[in-house]
Amino acid sequence: MYTIHLHNLSFFSYHGLHEEETILGGWFNVSIDISTKNSGIINSIQDTINYAEAYMLVKSIMNTPTPLLETIARDIVYAIYHMDNRINTIKVTIHKLNPPIAQFSGDVGVSYHKEF
Repeated sequence: MYTIHLHNLSFFSYHGLHEEETILGGWFNVSIDISTKNSGIINSIQDTINYAEAYMLVKSIMNTPTPLLETIARDIVYAIYHMDNRINTIKVTIHKLNPPIAQFSGDVGVSYHKEF
């Protein structure tokens, strides 16, 4: 089994429950691990998961304002899964940098892991 990693992808997006988040936007970091059922020799992109195609799906989802990180994580997982039926597991982690919480330092996040 191979695992494809896309880590620390940065996006400026307008996700959140609060009106100020949907107007001002904020920074998000996304990391994804995609495991395949393929354990053979890989000699071409057709033998594996195209991480550039996966990135474009993530970028599209991150550009669509959504209230909850949990929804975004699930949407990313299923969009990537529909790319290729050789996918075995996908884990997505999303961090919202500088969330609108008074006197808060750090980030918040959510992870979603799905086996197929």
